[in-house]
Amino acid sequence: MKKFRKRFQVKANTEGYLFKQNIFDCKLSAGVYTFWDWNNELELISLSTVPKMLTITNQEVLTKDNIAFRFSFYLVYKIVDGEKLLRNFDLDQYTSVTNQAQQTIWTLAQLHIKNIIANYDCQELNEKREELKGLNKEELNIQLEKYGVIIEEMELKDLTFPKSIQDLFSKHLEAKIRAKADLENARTAVATARTLKNASELMK
Repeated sequence: MKKFRKRFQVKANTEGYLFKQNIFDCKLSAGVYTFWDWNNELELISLSTVPKMLTITNQEVLTKDNIAFRFSFYLVYKIVDGEKLLRNFDLDQYTSVTNQAQQTIWTLAQLHIKNIIANYDCQELNEKREELKGLNKEELNIQLEKYGVIIEEMELKDLTFPKSIQDLFSKHLEAKIRAKADLENARTAVATARTLKNASELMK
């Protein structure tokens, strides 16, 4: 009779989704389960319940003023509805459901960030990185809701411009610093002249 009994393990920090005759039957929390399976019709798929990180590197995009550069970012996602996830991916593929989900998240996040960055010109992008904090993940979560996934955190890691553009940024920064120094020097000279004038008038 043992051959008709099937034993499943659902490990800690995962949820099990039991299928009977390829139809979803029930959800199982962490533990060990034994079922009668007379016709070998049961299958268990386990999904993690803890957040996972994805790092996407070396992506190329054009700014609003048509300057090409590369960027990297990371995101932290979590499966919040395993049934939705399983309904949206092919359970018979050679890749796991989790890998399929990660590929979908990766693609949607990449397009989402490229669309955001394309609205800035290169100088704005270099100066306003703080405005990109969070990368409007709420908008991306609307797209991912049907997959039962939520983005908990998403941030840019690196922005890499061509060397010629980096040189221009350096020259622009140098000019700003020099202009600021010249302005301070001019203010100091005016203050000194005013002091000397006041002292001269006092002596008279």
